[in-house]
Amino acid sequence: MKKIILVVNNPDFLISHRFDICIEAMNQGYQVHVASPFKEDAVSKIEAVGMHYHEINFSRKGKNPFSEFKTIVSLVSLFRNMKPELVHLITIKPYLYGGIAARIANVKSVVSAVAGLGILFSSNLLKYRLLRLALYPLFGFAFGHKNQSVIFQNADDRNSLVNWGVITEDQVKMIRGSGVDLATCPMIDEPSGVPVVSFAARLLKDKGVEVFVEASRLLKQRNIEARFWLIGEPDLGNANSVTQAQLRAWESDGLVELFGFRKDIPALFAQSNIVTLPSFYGEGLPKVLIEAAACGRAVITTDHPGCRDAVERDLTAFLVPVRDSVALADAIQALIENPDKRKAMGLAGRKLAIEEFDVNKVVEQHLKIYTGLMEKAK
Repeated sequence: MKKIILVVNNPDFLISHRFDICIEAMNQGYQVHVASPFKEDAVSKIEAVGMHYHEINFSRKGKNPFSEFKTIVSLVSLFRNMKPELVHLITIKPYLYGGIAARIANVKSVVSAVAGLGILFSSNLLKYRLLRLALYPLFGFAFGHKNQSVIFQNADDRNSLVNWGVITEDQVKMIRGSGVDLATCPMIDEPSGVPVVSFAARLLKDKGVEVFVEASRLLKQRNIEARFWLIGEPDLGNANSVTQAQLRAWESDGLVELFGFRKDIPALFAQSNIVTLPSFYGEGLPKVLIEAAACGRAVITTDHPGCRDAVERDLTAFLVPVRDSVALADAIQALIENPDKRKAMGLAGRKLAIEEFDVNKVVEQHLKIYTGLMEKAK
């Protein structure tokens, strides 16, 4: 039985964004292994369906060279012991460290999934420019396997790494997001009453949460009636996270309604009239925008890599400049005042989701990449 190892820095992400790929791989006869940090609930779900789990720790901040080196050594050991036919490396540390380990351990085939390049590439601050320069040799080695495909979710990320010279065009595979199970995204009529505008993401400043709140403040000043749902929780291990004190202040001012972390995002979107994501983060292709489209909801997001790739401009979504709360407020007001436009956008979004974002199509594309690499490795 052919073995596949998926390496990810958060097992919850695997369950929310790659689980269907794992299930179909097992259905097709592969033995599927997952390597990630330990989270009890997620690991239980992984093992319950018949996958094999291996604990590999990835530090959040990466400031201890010994700890980072230890992670690479652990991956080399795992790959040598398991001798997988293919490893699938998801997000930046797994595809960097896993790519290095796969070459050292002589793994036959490698899939690297670039699900957004994050602040490392989206920021032009000096410290990030210097960090990119320092990491260039690691990227070059991690993407230098002779039998490797690199999956991108948007063209900007692809162009960044191709132009940087660390990957070649023949390694590139484009898959538009992680897909969505259309059956879990109810396409129902908009709720009546005061319009609901939703934001769902990790509550990071560069996800645009402060822009969203300021747009609420502006519309309140204009006497535009709307409810603003803030869905998500702070990421206190991230320097760009908002704080609990900020959340309490916004709630106290009547600017937002706090929902915290939720797993029923499509159900909440179905109870909304408009979905927003004013992000300027280094996105891959945000799943919440795919879910909003599948639920038939009009979207407002930024003209920013990843975000603009998840929508059709002016057909399924309005695009606004990054960090522009006035433009966001104007777009929200325009949709509040034009329910026919909202409905048309929502219908177009559902059509886009069916044609482009059906998880079954995404799974099929991944399995085709697996098969092609393993055939080439024979």
